[in-house]
Amino acid sequence: MRVLGVNALFHDPAAALVVDGRIVAAAEEERFSRRKHGKRPLPFSAWELPELSARWCLEQAGLRPADLDVVAYSYDPGLARPAGDMGLDDPWDHLRQEYARRAPEFLAEALPGLDPGKVRFVAHHVAHAASAGQASPHPDCAVLVLDGRGECGSHLSGRYVDRQLTVLASQQLPDSVGLFYEDLTQHLGFLRSSDEFKVMALASYGKPRFADRLREFVRADDAGGFTARPVPWEELVPGRDPGTPWTQDHADVAASAQACLEEVVLDLARWLHCRTGDDVLALAGGVALNCVANTRLHREGPFREIWVQPAAGDAGTALGAAMHVAGEKEPVESMATPALGRGWSDEELRGWLERSAVPYEEPADIAETVAEELSRDGVVAWFQGRSEFGPRALGHRSLLAHPGRAGNLERLNAVKGREEFRPVAPMVLAERAAELFDGPLPSPYMLFVHDVAEQWRERIPAVVHVDGTARVQTVDSAAEPLVARMLEAFERRTGLPVVVNTSLNTAGRPMVDDPRDALECFGSAPVDLLALGPFAVRRGRAFA
Repeated sequence: MRVLGVNALFHDPAAALVVDGRIVAAAEEERFSRRKHGKRPLPFSAWELPELSARWCLEQAGLRPADLDVVAYSYDPGLARPAGDMGLDDPWDHLRQEYARRAPEFLAEALPGLDPGKVRFVAHHVAHAASAGQASPHPDCAVLVLDGRGECGSHLSGRYVDRQLTVLASQQLPDSVGLFYEDLTQHLGFLRSSDEFKVMALASYGKPRFADRLREFVRADDAGGFTARPVPWEELVPGRDPGTPWTQDHADVAASAQACLEEVVLDLARWLHCRTGDDVLALAGGVALNCVANTRLHREGPFREIWVQPAAGDAGTALGAAMHVAGEKEPVESMATPALGRGWSDEELRGWLERSAVPYEEPADIAETVAEELSRDGVVAWFQGRSEFGPRALGHRSLLAHPGRAGNLERLNAVKGREEFRPVAPMVLAERAAELFDGPLPSPYMLFVHDVAEQWRERIPAVVHVDGTARVQTVDSAAEPLVARMLEAFERRTGLPVVVNTSLNTAGRPMVDDPRDALECFGSAPVDLLALGPFAVRRGRAFA
């Protein structure tokens, strides 16, 4: 069975392909179009489809649109109600719903040869749930979905048994912890439906002194749901204009909102555990990208293990929709890796370098070359294998640096054009992680935060956040042998088993995806070395 999954309606449009129960490809449209998040989540953009990523998915499998059995669209307009009836201030939502209803026609036009009758609507939160429960390595698990909104809800609690979902609870709009956090993101001068992670980072600088007031608007109930109504933010702290300095009040309100979000997530998980008794919880939805909340849930919640979909936001619903539909007909394999995007052979990469007329080397081992550059405090652009599905750079499209230089945090934020309060992450071999970090391990997808051991904080200051934590990525040498060799080579030179890892992009731009993107980023940012597959391009030689 050949199923193409599509996410299109709100933001982070994406496509994913499942063939005969195996995940073949998954990619976000932004990586092709070079528009951050693909588009803005406006009703007027709801007609836009992930045409480029969908076509690439088909090419990856050697399929034509006519070869597909189903196209699974991760939203069901038949479940929606008028925005006003749901208490939402969205006067053009009817246009969004009309575009959703006409998605089969739009898809048939975008993918010539597709029969529009093969398009099937999948409820948004069911698609999110499948991206977690079916994609996880656990066929039996509880599942929790939290985001801004779907058709008429903002949450799903359920249980997978043999990869089949039973829904146990859902929260109807307008109550939404996702919209609660988005509203604050906008009030603090950041871009809503995009920069919520900046609020999470800013929260580490504050105290939750507004939490009691916020609990009047946001709190869990006793029935597996919650209340989350609009907050009069201006009564708490003045809004911040984009680009202006933040104040302690802004950090405190961010810390307060973060605390309330964590409390709701914990209460929902406890309710769900009481109903299921499961050991494992799978998470998806945009809220599941809040790694601070995930860590508190791991530490204080009732589940022994938590698995988070690495593409937990709306992009992941493309994969979830495809898995849900495919799973109705045949067993579907779990998600073994997030490296589901584009990749190039060594000879194809050589061709890019030759056409670009840049001087390059082909060292005996690129891992050793990179480790040597990092040990000299160089910044390295690392482009290896297939690109990651999801917002985290996990050793395929990364900027790497020396963690022992405290100034490298400011340096990397300057390279990327980011706010000074945002942290960068440590990459460490899985078997070494427990020596340095206390938290959920292994952590291959960078979706939890960990306390940095006291004796290591002064040794790896670049990756230690203001609150003494780090968002760790553990590396399995069997799954990522090249990255593991680089880490081992760096430790031989420096005595440090950690390398700084942040996404290979600059502010406002999607993560680098293809070789052209990598060369452009290398040419425009103060990076010392580009590791493009087995090849090395050095700044001094390329721009002599």
